Amino acid sequence: MNALTMKRAELLSTLATHPTYDLVVVGGGATGLGVALDAVLRGFSVLLLESHDFAGGTSSRSTKLLHGGVRYLAQGNISLVREALAERAAVLKLAPHLAQPLPFVMPSYNWWQTPFYGLGLKLYDVLAGKAGLGQTEWLNVQETLAALPGLQSRGLKGGVKYWDGQFDDARLALALARTIERAGGQLLNYMNVERVHGLPALRADGSRFELSLTDQRQTGAYRVYAHSVVNAAGVWVDAVRQQSLLDSGQAMPERIVSASQGVHLVVSRDFMPGRHALLVPKTQDGRVLFAVPWMGALILGTTDTPRQDLPREPQAFEAELEFILSEASKVLSRPVTRADVKSLWVGLRPLVGSNQPQSGTKSLSREHTIVTDENGLITVTGGKWTTYRSMAEDVMQACFEAGVLPRRDGVSSQNHLLMGATSELGGFGVCDAPGWHLYGSEEAQVRACPGAERLLGLGLTEAMVRYAAHHEYAWTVEDVLARRWRALFLDARQAMDMADAVASILGDETGQDPHLGDFMALSKKYL
Repeated sequence: MNALTMKRAELLSTLATHPTYDLVVVGGGATGLGVALDAVLRGFSVLLLESHDFAGGTSSRSTKLLHGGVRYLAQGNISLVREALAERAAVLKLAPHLAQPLPFVMPSYNWWQTPFYGLGLKLYDVLAGKAGLGQTEWLNVQETLAALPGLQSRGLKGGVKYWDGQFDDARLALALARTIERAGGQLLNYMNVERVHGLPALRADGSRFELSLTDQRQTGAYRVYAHSVVNAAGVWVDAVRQQSLLDSGQAMPERIVSASQGVHLVVSRDFMPGRHALLVPKTQDGRVLFAVPWMGALILGTTDTPRQDLPREPQAFEAELEFILSEASKVLSRPVTRADVKSLWVGLRPLVGSNQPQSGTKSLSREHTIVTDENGLITVTGGKWTTYRSMAEDVMQACFEAGVLPRRDGVSSQNHLLMGATSELGGFGVCDAPGWHLYGSEEAQVRACPGAERLLGLGLTEAMVRYAAHHEYAWTVEDVLARRWRALFLDARQAMDMADAVASILGDETGQDPHLGDFMALSKKYL
């Protein structure tokens, strides 16, 4: 039995005694992980529960950008931009091995675009202040083409260069999870919350909630109690909230989330082999187009399509695929075709809906909303990766104001480095092909595992898989090839070729079914 299997068995043994926690967090994406870390650093006992894998939904399918929100600047939302720029700097400091500055270029094909966008981005620099990553620059035609090799040169007038950040979202989530555990919190993936029941009266230990759980790894049922519960289930927060309120005999609440679908295509870096990202601020239908160098490949995206159903694995609509291929082909010197796509993935964004309840809602920004229900359940939705930490602080303030937790300061998450944090990366970063640098200060520990020299593909070694099974909560082939290592997001066909070897190692380490067949079926959807 390996370290992870033993650790999970010990925690399940604890759950079998029906323990009580200060805070139970439902949802293991960016928001839930941020809340759990903030709470445990304040000295609260915390249990985080995720029904699938950490960052298995929206939080691993972002555009991989840490940004202040250039589009919010255009909307005049200065306070939101200022907050996001400060948080961008915080994330870059907390996990420098997983998040670094990235230069962007907006090419201009009309004479007015360079001065117009340049002046706006100079304001971006001013708002960033000391948190700025670099100065905005006006570029001539030659400088623009040098920064963006592969750009369409016909009609080019120049460009504007500015700075934002990029990161590996799934591994940042993993770093948060491991940091929570290191700080004394408890967390479980593949643990489904079947029921959040608000108790009619406080128990003797002060708990006001009873939660019924089902272990998806070993099919066990458990019950825990909590003084407070934070619902951070992403696009699925409404289902948790409605079940909890109906179970308490209260009226059916209105939905607070409207899902929006974002599609991303991954193609060879040969289309734009430089180390700058491309931003087209206004496409034919008014949307933004990105071409972002990431993990040795190039991400093209994204769309913003409303979606009423909430599938675990959303698929791209035909019109979305055509939109990205068409718009990318307009600005790149070589047309992008379906045959060039190595991976296609979709994320559902939890946007705050228009039907927000008027009572019990504290709208802290246009990006995220926190709702406190009559039974004390705290729901948080909306937001983005860049501001996960400040969102967590807002959630804790909501817990204090609702009286479900005593006000407590503790250690600030703003200065608490995440697992692996180091700036000694040997010149490599998230922009480059995946490699040992992604482990930061833990690289030597990973290299010490058996199989460090056996390469499985896309930089992944046998040692890395064993380390994932021992220390990174990985149970399935998908856990490893989609999130511990981003193979599925970079090249679905190559990920399928690597799957047999990964399954064999996982089976050896965990003694459980690594769900190889499920991964092969999933991979076909990314083709």
